[in-house]
Amino acid sequence: MDNLQLADILFPDVTASPEDMEKRFPERSLPEGACVTRIGPSPTGFVHLGNLYNALIGERIAHQSGGVFYLRIEDTDNKREVEGAVETVINAMNYFGVHFDEGAVSDGDNGSYGPYRQRQRKDIYHVFAKHLVQRGLAYPCFLTAEEIDALREQQTAAKENPGVYGKYAKYRDITPEETKALIAEGKEWVLRYKGVETDEYISVEDAIRGKVEMPRNNMDFVLLKSDGIPTYHFAHVIDDHLMRSTHVIRGEEWLSSLPMHVELFNALGWKQPVYCHTATLMKLEGTGKRKLSKRKDPELALSYYQQEGISPDAIWEFLLTVLNSNYEEWRIANPDADYREFPYSLSKMSISGALVDLDKLRDISKNVIGKMPAEKIREEWLAWCDEYRNDFAELIRKYPERTLAALNVGRNAAKPRKDLETWKQSCDFMSFYYDETFKVSDPMPEECDEATVKEFFAEYLSTYDHSDDSAAWFDKVKAITEKMGFAVKPKDFKKNPELYRGSIVHITNMLRIALTGHANAPDIWEVSHVLGEDIVRRRLQAFA
Repeated sequence: MDNLQLADILFPDVTASPEDMEKRFPERSLPEGACVTRIGPSPTGFVHLGNLYNALIGERIAHQSGGVFYLRIEDTDNKREVEGAVETVINAMNYFGVHFDEGAVSDGDNGSYGPYRQRQRKDIYHVFAKHLVQRGLAYPCFLTAEEIDALREQQTAAKENPGVYGKYAKYRDITPEETKALIAEGKEWVLRYKGVETDEYISVEDAIRGKVEMPRNNMDFVLLKSDGIPTYHFAHVIDDHLMRSTHVIRGEEWLSSLPMHVELFNALGWKQPVYCHTATLMKLEGTGKRKLSKRKDPELALSYYQQEGISPDAIWEFLLTVLNSNYEEWRIANPDADYREFPYSLSKMSISGALVDLDKLRDISKNVIGKMPAEKIREEWLAWCDEYRNDFAELIRKYPERTLAALNVGRNAAKPRKDLETWKQSCDFMSFYYDETFKVSDPMPEECDEATVKEFFAEYLSTYDHSDDSAAWFDKVKAITEKMGFAVKPKDFKKNPELYRGSIVHITNMLRIALTGHANAPDIWEVSHVLGEDIVRRRLQAFA
């Protein structure tokens, strides 16, 4: 067969050679040991936690080694593409603090190895497609969808592996003349790689899983679809070679495709990158674990974390605990260090499933916010409110000093309070600091009927002096407690409840509820001095 003639029939406009492409995309000038990594999301409009999970791995590997981390948009499936999806990916990564050195940007490309959108690299793929045809390693296949379905039924009935290969590859030995005639008839074709029937196994050293052994590919898999756009299998091999990726981080669902990718790297004479197949994201359900589902689990979408207002710093801390088994130990030893100082290692990754525990994430988030300076909390909370809660954004701007003082309440105690876990929850928790959003949600203690409530607030307001320090203020509270027949020491009431109307806990709870609307609230004296005397008196008089 004249493979050169066949290649010219299929790709008459391709004049460049693989050598030309090597010159166009030369080896990168980087320090020895520097890693080049990427993420390659599809522009479907759905950016999920797995994208961020793998992005963090790629970013850490690249930047800790002095290398390059880039964004490539894998848009070969135009049926799934959603308008504005590229901007969605970029904005999501920016929100979570993942920054690219080069790659796709909102209005084009940034870097010398582009285009970074696969549909714009069609001419590059065709150079290598033509090259494979010239070498007799690829051929045009004119099988229709109906013929392939019939083939699968036949193979299934015969208990054979489904697919196009061997005797089922009808067009494997098609001649140039036959090809030209079918194209002239308007028949659509795809380009297939010629698989090899063999019992050989391949062995790949996965950076996370160790040695992976699998049967060598024997399928005639598709390289180019009928519109001339490559499949993921063909495109990623060419792109990762020409963009000089050293590591390919992707989910374990791609393991089954590994033989095809190894086959192509070998056929093209290229060194394959280090593959890193990450564990599937899981969640607890009942007594077991299951894979996170786009349909069932809102927390799979990155937009969930943005809408909830979970700090990007908390997401990083959480994902690093999921990614590396020694992160929590490192964090305990380095409580004040930036998480980017953690020496991330692929060898410390689990292969048994990465557990996404939202309760643990919220605990981490409380700790992260608890360590933030109040100014940073106000800044991040305001930025979130500008996007999702305009009413609170207005309040933060209207009362900047009060907001700052409120965020500092309880932070200087021996055990600082950790009341805030998300920016969304912060709106609820902080609402009592503003008259515009203040409401009483909790009932007064059962031990305090309406007459007792009125009696207490009348007494409290009669001696209230806003200039009292916390000690003087508390002495007055104790005096009122004793005068009204409540136990100053809670243990006395617990021991002899018949001797008292209640304890000082009930007294202070009345104050908390009147001032904040909740029985569980920060230090009353501190809260009072954030609110100011006018607001305090007005709220308490409502109960007197």
